[in-house]
Amino acid sequence: MLTFREQTGYHGASPQPDREGDPVKAPADVHLIKGDLTPELFEAYAKSAYLCADTETTGLNPHRDRLCLIQLCNEDGLTTVLQVSSYDMPLLVKLLEAERPLKLFHFARFDLAMLRHHLGAKITHVYCTKVASKIARTFSGKHGLKDLTKDLLGVELDKSVQTSYWGADDLSPAQLAYSANDVRYLIPLKEKLDAMLVREGRMDLALACMQHLPTLIQLDLQGWENLFEH
Repeated sequence: MLTFREQTGYHGASPQPDREGDPVKAPADVHLIKGDLTPELFEAYAKSAYLCADTETTGLNPHRDRLCLIQLCNEDGLTTVLQVSSYDMPLLVKLLEAERPLKLFHFARFDLAMLRHHLGAKITHVYCTKVASKIARTFSGKHGLKDLTKDLLGVELDKSVQTSYWGADDLSPAQLAYSANDVRYLIPLKEKLDAMLVREGRMDLALACMQHLPTLIQLDLQGWENLFEH
């Protein structure tokens, strides 16, 4: 079994997968699917080194609010937006729970809680760009995805639809473009942040924090607050 640290290394791009799919209402390079992954997409993602993931919801409370979208992207740029029609998504859960690929999130604490509560997905091999940024970039108080893409990649993300309604049956092109962009830049961000963590001698600390995320999610969902405070 690979160690967690071995999981965080890039081992080369996987073969370019078949990208044929249903592009209805989605940008030309994005698969929009209502429901679970297709077997073909599952196999393509399962062969990847990285799986970038994000969620869109109707709110911030997993016990109250609905999981609406799950966005996925790998190192080949294969991008999928899953529109949640049922919480029975066995192929997605199998992919998320697998040891490989390494799952990349921005603010994994929220997404992992949503995926655990609604889908029952117990995700363990995780890299969080927000955690990495907070440990590597102590000179800055700005660790949002928009801040990181601008500061580290020179990319301006449009966040104008961030707080729009994600539970509609039909989403706007702007919503779909926004949701896809939330996963497209996580791999280059990881590479930039990893270089900073190594330079500052903080990589082991960052990885230890990320290993703790599944336990933190369990505490969050069970209502434990400020457990380590006096």
